[in-house]
Amino acid sequence: METLKCIKTRRSYRKFLQKTIEEEKINILLSAGNYAPSGKNCQSCHFIVIVNEDVRKELIAKVNEVLANMNQTDEGYEQLANIISLAKDDKYVFNYDPPLFIIIANKKQNANAMADSACAIENMMLAAQDMQLGSCYINQLRHLQDHPMMLAYLKTIGLQDDEIVCCSLSVGYVEKLNDIIPKRDGNRITYIK
Repeated sequence: METLKCIKTRRSYRKFLQKTIEEEKINILLSAGNYAPSGKNCQSCHFIVIVNEDVRKELIAKVNEVLANMNQTDEGYEQLANIISLAKDDKYVFNYDPPLFIIIANKKQNANAMADSACAIENMMLAAQDMQLGSCYINQLRHLQDHPMMLAYLKTIGLQDDEIVCCSLSVGYVEKLNDIIPKRDGNRITYIK
């Protein structure tokens, strides 16, 4: 796929088919992440790749448990109260139950951790689009990682003591990829000539 078309047609998908992604495609996604730029070329992203269904379900259950024990307040972003309510009813699936879930962690001391991880995840999303896979950027683990129970669980699946979760990615086959290129003019552009 040509690069600009891939960028323009990429969308976030929130409904995935429960179809296994081929190992070759997973390796291509990880390679795309590995080739992302990083500050001072430190290459300190850590990709925690979860394909095991039991682990994916356990992670969803842990996120629900943490959220269900939170108080609903007016603070935070506006959807938090709704998310907490769904979690209390055990109806919240934070990552849309994909067949592949990738957590991107980075070194706590890396001043470029978020930027480096964002570059890696964007490369992966574009590679997914190119391979006819849907993807969705997921924030919840980054917001919950300081909770003691969540942090303890993340360490059992590979998060190191000197790392933080920066972002995560849901990937899977979808019924139909959107191939329409919408008009985009929402970002402000200032030319200095």
